[in-house]
Amino acid sequence: MTLGHRHAGDAGLPSAPAVRRTVVAVLVPLMAATVAGLVLLWPRGDLPQVEGAQRSNATILEINACAEQVEDADDCREARVRVESGADEGELVTVPVPFGSGAPSFEAGDKVVLGAVADTPLESRYELVDFQRETPLLLLAVAFGLAVVALSRWRGLAALAGLGISVVVLITFVLPALLDGQPPLAVAVIGASAIMISTLYLAHGVSLRTSVALLGTLVSLTLTGLLGLAFTEAGQFTGLVGEDALYLGAVGDNLDLHGLLLAGLVIGALGVLDDVTVTQTAAVWELAAADPDAPRRSLFAAGLRIGREHVSAAVNTLVLAYAGASLPLLMLFAISGQGVLDTVTNELIAQEVVRALVGGLGIVAAVPVTTVIAALAVRERPRRVRGRRARAAVEVST
Repeated sequence: MTLGHRHAGDAGLPSAPAVRRTVVAVLVPLMAATVAGLVLLWPRGDLPQVEGAQRSNATILEINACAEQVEDADDCREARVRVESGADEGELVTVPVPFGSGAPSFEAGDKVVLGAVADTPLESRYELVDFQRETPLLLLAVAFGLAVVALSRWRGLAALAGLGISVVVLITFVLPALLDGQPPLAVAVIGASAIMISTLYLAHGVSLRTSVALLGTLVSLTLTGLLGLAFTEAGQFTGLVGEDALYLGAVGDNLDLHGLLLAGLVIGALGVLDDVTVTQTAAVWELAAADPDAPRRSLFAAGLRIGREHVSAAVNTLVLAYAGASLPLLMLFAISGQGVLDTVTNELIAQEVVRALVGGLGIVAAVPVTTVIAALAVRERPRRVRGRRARAAVEVST
């Protein structure tokens, strides 16, 4: 594995050969272990499936009052829809329209999703379950991609390719392996390693600078996983909370729901950690380029000052992200009259607290770890630098 200098800020930076060799010596076995893990944990059996449930796209042609009014339901309506996918494509069927408090508002012309139960008569096979959202989501994705490419150009295009790889790894390996009953923590670690190796090198180039960020991410992610394991065990989390977990427990008998909680913690932390490690490495590299005379100690101190600011923002962002995702649940607890301690220690909330705090500890650790590795890698030992400069001075004088 050769580590070149593809970043503009790398030009003229000496870097320490011993550190370069150490980085390679760590990363090559990591890559080999990741490939071996993918081979060993790759799902091979038939994955559990929910039988009988089907989804079809359709268009609402008209909505009318129910032909037979339901007792105590004056708002009963039914929709005439055209099925546009599935075995009954082209068929016209009548389906009941959901009504009552909180029910979505459907109108003629809406693109909708129908739920169906196989092997039932056509007239009672379908129900109206949701809107089609492919078009707005596609437009948003295109706008996001154009914005990233417009700002970062080819580097942004590489970052988008890395995002695509992350999605592919999650869909083709992580989720099927978890459903296949493989150890969740091992699956999460191998999946996270595959994602971080491919995306970091693709987005930032194959260089010592990127390798240092990768090494810092690896150390911090390992610490995050160990802390997550310790505190999910100490907190006696079962993973059997929430409708999704209960449903998965019923579908797959061999699923380790406690392990799924830990796997989600590791994968969720990766997205924040690589941002911190890449930023810290870039900061040290730029500091070294701006001041060629700065020793390692000064580079580390300056990089750590930058990292403190980054940690303050990143930790707050992480906690708010988890709080935002759980906002309806928090509101439900707020109106239940429970005290703050009772609310926080409920397993549904407590597992989000553990995710946020363990992820925050991983971010805090990532700053000094990555900064010290970067400072060691970007600058040779002081005596070597002085010796090189002395030789250069002699050559100039002669």
